[in-house]
Amino acid sequence: MSIRVHRGTVSVIVAAGVAFATLAAVRPSAQGAGLHAPFGEILDVYVRDGQVYYRALQMERAKLDRYIASLNVPVATYEGWPTSDQMAFWMNAYNAFVLRTVIDHYPIKGVASEYPSTSIRQIPGAFDRREHRAAGRVVTLDAIETTILSAFGDPRVFLALGRGAVGSPRLRSEALSGARLEDQLASSVEEFAARARLIDIDEVANLIRVTPLVSWRDAEFAALADGPAGPGDRYATRSPIERAVLRLIEPHLLPIERSMVERNDFTLTFGAFDWRLNDLTGGRID
Repeated sequence: MSIRVHRGTVSVIVAAGVAFATLAAVRPSAQGAGLHAPFGEILDVYVRDGQVYYRALQMERAKLDRYIASLNVPVATYEGWPTSDQMAFWMNAYNAFVLRTVIDHYPIKGVASEYPSTSIRQIPGAFDRREHRAAGRVVTLDAIETTILSAFGDPRVFLALGRGAVGSPRLRSEALSGARLEDQLASSVEEFAARARLIDIDEVANLIRVTPLVSWRDAEFAALADGPAGPGDRYATRSPIERAVLRLIEPHLLPIERSMVERNDFTLTFGAFDWRLNDLTGGRID
């Protein structure tokens, strides 16, 4: 059950032992919600369980291109939206820019030995140099993630970004919406705890392997470690990032997993990221 404590326009959401600040007290704007309807239709058609029919999307890309062009709204329009709409805007923009980056170079055939040959990382500057326009700004994918989204102070946003890779959190088959953002982010946390690619709890080895994307944003996630209704003194000797991970996953653990975690003698480590392209064109990638 969630408890909402209103403080002016800010609501503090306490859900499953983790507190997040949102602006749910302000009604999301109709314009902000309607802007993303075409993107929702695109995702519904071309995305299945986080994987993308890139070839089909490339052949029928006009709708995606029009949607991306529509993201360059006037600055004053963007600034007039409530925070929930602004957050949804940038998460949708990030996911749309990733899709366009891939189909602009599809089929990808790279030679960099450190990544799979079809990986988005084979595209030069895909995250740090390729520029996009949105809300009157010129941004890269890295800038959206590390500067714009980080400023909202809710690390759950990083669990809703599709990075064009099998190791990413699942790209949703729907657009993010300011009106539904709290539920959508809560769902992303639940999926984070349940997907073995992101959290692998090995009772035999007494080991928890965590996706490195959490360590990439360790400062933002670590801020969750000492909030209200935390796991208590049991994990006091753990690092902030470990306590943050435990706070996120504890409400969603299976009984056998919970027993292992509560013994608190496990090792938590960050694994390797799977940069294989999340391409459904040739069949599902397991």
